Amino acid sequence: MKPEHADYFTLKRGATPLLISMPHVGTELPEEYAARMIPVARTVPDTDWHLRELYDFADELGATVIAARYSRYVIDVNRPPDNASLYPGRDTTSLCPMDTFDNEALYLPGQEPSDEEVAQRLERYWQPYHAALAAEIEHLHKQHGRVYLWDAHSIRSVLPRFFEGRLPDLNFGTADGHSCEPAAAQRVIDAANRAASYTNVLNGRYKGGYITRKYGDPSRNINAIQLEMAQIAYMEETPPFAFDEKKASMLRPRLREMVEAFTRD
Repeated sequence: MKPEHADYFTLKRGATPLLISMPHVGTELPEEYAARMIPVARTVPDTDWHLRELYDFADELGATVIAARYSRYVIDVNRPPDNASLYPGRDTTSLCPMDTFDNEALYLPGQEPSDEEVAQRLERYWQPYHAALAAEIEHLHKQHGRVYLWDAHSIRSVLPRFFEGRLPDLNFGTADGHSCEPAAAQRVIDAANRAASYTNVLNGRYKGGYITRKYGDPSRNINAIQLEMAQIAYMEETPPFAFDEKKASMLRPRLREMVEAFTRD
């Protein structure tokens, strides 16, 4: 099937119950916002880089893939619309970020978006992504009687603002078991454990963001899991954030095994 393109995301439908969401791969910045940002912000360094290349097996698995076009700096579609913290008591970025992961202000002084502008961005960018995601979940559920939602993310392996030391390579989250049947999560962890070159953890620092928590509903056979992957496993973590095909070629088959294990009844 050919991909469908919307104004704020891309959607390519597959033929299986697998749905892969990529909410932070977007790099586009409307000029009306970019003009008010500091130079480093315009390079969108906190992107989940190269996930489309890494998950290039998605078509072969018959997955439906939805991916954001616009940067998380515009609006973060993996945050609650009311901007409630996903990790109370811990530092995290907001629905409409005001700073980078390195605590640099995104906007020039006095150029930060107002509450009214944030509400406009929510309506313009956030809502269409979630409307499409929810519609695909219901479509797949009606068609197959079950859905496997894999929320794909990546992040730098060392970020003192958010965690101490080096992050494990593979950080799986199921909202402490609420978004996914234990058996499905265990199949993923078993596959991850077989990939001995990579460290992994379930419900560690990253337990799943808004998408995982909102849409995972094991009682309806809708299983959702988030993978927050350390970028060092497949790319260069410093500008220009180059994809490392040698690293990726080792990781990709293991990643595919994990995704396949997730969907195996």
